[in-house]
Amino acid sequence: MKKRTLGLLTLTAAGFAALAQTAEPVIMTINGKPVYKSEFENVYKKNSGKEVNKEQKSVKEYVDLFSTFKMKVFEAEANGLDTNTSFKNELSGYRKQLATPYLTDKNVNDALLQEAYERLKTEVKASHILIRVDEGALPKDTIEAYTRLMIIRDALNGKSPSSTKISEYENLLKKSSALSKSSTHQDSVAYTNKLNAVKGLAALMGSGDDKFAAIAKKTSEDPSAVENGGDLGYFTSLQMVYPFESAAYKANVGEITMPVRTRFGYHIIKVYDKRPSQGEILTAHIMVKFSKDMGDKDKENLKTKIDEIYSKLKAGEKFEDLARQFSDDKPSAEKGGQLQWFGSSRMPIEFEKAAFALQNNGDYSAPFTTNYGWHIVKRLDKKGLASFADMKGDLKQRIGKDTRTQAGKSSLIEKIKRENNFKENPVAKKEFLKVLDTTVFQGKWEAAKANKLGKKEMFRISSKDASGKETIIIYGQDDFAKYIESHQTARPKTDYAMFLNQSYKEFVDETLINYEDSNLESKYPEFRNLLKEYRDGILLFDLTDQKVWSKAVKDTAGLRAFYEQNKNNYLWDERADVTLYKCANEKIAKDVRGMLKKNKSEKEITETVNKTSQLNVTVENITYLKGENKDVDANWKQGVVSIDIKDTKENKVTVMVVNKVMGKTPKTIAEAKGMITADYQNHLEKEWLAYLKNKYTVKVNDDVLNTIK
Repeated sequence: MKKRTLGLLTLTAAGFAALAQTAEPVIMTINGKPVYKSEFENVYKKNSGKEVNKEQKSVKEYVDLFSTFKMKVFEAEANGLDTNTSFKNELSGYRKQLATPYLTDKNVNDALLQEAYERLKTEVKASHILIRVDEGALPKDTIEAYTRLMIIRDALNGKSPSSTKISEYENLLKKSSALSKSSTHQDSVAYTNKLNAVKGLAALMGSGDDKFAAIAKKTSEDPSAVENGGDLGYFTSLQMVYPFESAAYKANVGEITMPVRTRFGYHIIKVYDKRPSQGEILTAHIMVKFSKDMGDKDKENLKTKIDEIYSKLKAGEKFEDLARQFSDDKPSAEKGGQLQWFGSSRMPIEFEKAAFALQNNGDYSAPFTTNYGWHIVKRLDKKGLASFADMKGDLKQRIGKDTRTQAGKSSLIEKIKRENNFKENPVAKKEFLKVLDTTVFQGKWEAAKANKLGKKEMFRISSKDASGKETIIIYGQDDFAKYIESHQTARPKTDYAMFLNQSYKEFVDETLINYEDSNLESKYPEFRNLLKEYRDGILLFDLTDQKVWSKAVKDTAGLRAFYEQNKNNYLWDERADVTLYKCANEKIAKDVRGMLKKNKSEKEITETVNKTSQLNVTVENITYLKGENKDVDANWKQGVVSIDIKDTKENKVTVMVVNKVMGKTPKTIAEAKGMITADYQNHLEKEWLAYLKNKYTVKVNDDVLNTIK
């Protein structure tokens, strides 16, 4: 790469930065080090979230916060934290994330967002047949796969392959497979299977009502097709690879698409149905959970339990009460079984089908299973697709992980070419065919092989600044040779011209994106300011970690000394260790009391009482603080509480056993370590801030400060 600058005035980047800074007003100095107005103003406005000119007093109050922040940053730099490899790597990672939105065409991305949202309004039911083709496959393999799939498509559309067509395909297959004495048995089987897939189409033409499923089972190279006949069920936007999704949404119901290329190979897609989005549903459920390595007897008990709950539900008991009493999904049980809103593909398919099958709010299902256990689901509410504004953030995130983002990148590359007067020399590229050999497919090609070509220009970019100065950057054959050497990998042998064209395109694209990336700070002030905030924030975090957070954890002697001085701040309130036997009725409660008098264990009691029903008794072991539970407070002494407790909320009778009463005592370091460590960190931070304010002198330029309006 050669770079030359044309014009009357040439400044180095450092010189230009220095010139810019000397013209910038200094709002304060810290130990003589200048802090500029723009930095203070940018951070203040971002953190205040209000118009500066209406809050002049708050600007002056913010000076103390900002100067303290800058002291910490300067202290981090004085300690060399900005030279650490870990810091540089972390900042580089953040810069990469911040740069991503700038390295794509926003207009294209906005169109993709809108397209995805519009497609989310519809769900497509489709099946497919896949013929696998590697992304870097040779033309002969690509043609063979495409031809085979077109023959299958014609057959599905009622046009059986003629003997001539089969013969033509067989010739293509021979060229693609190139069987020889050295070919393996597997190669021979693959050849035979491909040929038979075409020859056997005629016999499948009368296969039942759905020829597509029958032919998919015999011809598709998607392993699941053997079982499902290529059926993908209903799907919506962002659930399939983009080319596949686009083909399915553009096709009419009943139509079989032309072959579609994805990274998996070629597909034909038959669209069976299109329906409006199911939207989202709000449900509640009662769950009886499967546990790991559960035996047959335990599973029978769970089936009995869910059936008993279902019987109570049909007898008129409230769903919410039963969920609170019996559901093993405790977070939702506390809310009467209520779950969060969900839409398609957010829950196990069995749960989704059962929920969306409910026609009205208040309807509930019969018991059904998922991998997690038995469920009964109740519909509480249902709503359509959220608005575009509400979904935009989530869509951006999902599209960012999708192949369709390449459209935005491609558009940006064309924009960079236009803005920077991109010019290329096709002759210099073509000369590379003279120096390529089989080592490029082994990942062993060396750039030195291109030395004889010289350094002829392959392409150039140029730009002018505001003063008219022109900068030209030339990329030569030597740069391309180094790119091939550093980016090569072992790959199947292909055509040299194909390899050259693909590698050259990747070289140009990567070079232009890197060029744009290198200019983001000068091109976008908001990017530059945000990156500086990240830089200073990382330094601040690292230094605070050293001086406060990690120190508080590692300094065990200091922590213990702090605890001894302040241990009365960490007291246990009076506590009681309690076992609650929640019984279905008074008779069962009486049986439980009888067994407690005989000193039976908790396990013995539950096994005996629950022989007739898994709902007879449940047991909870809880430690209550004084004042936390009125029933416990009323029986604050060790032993079996003499009176049953009626729980109207859960409709149960509770036998309470107070196992142990504990008085007000200091917590040990282990028992209150989190709280003690947090207080010790606050103590260390106060000491550290006192040290910084003693070390650094802040002088504020009030004249400049008053101009922030």
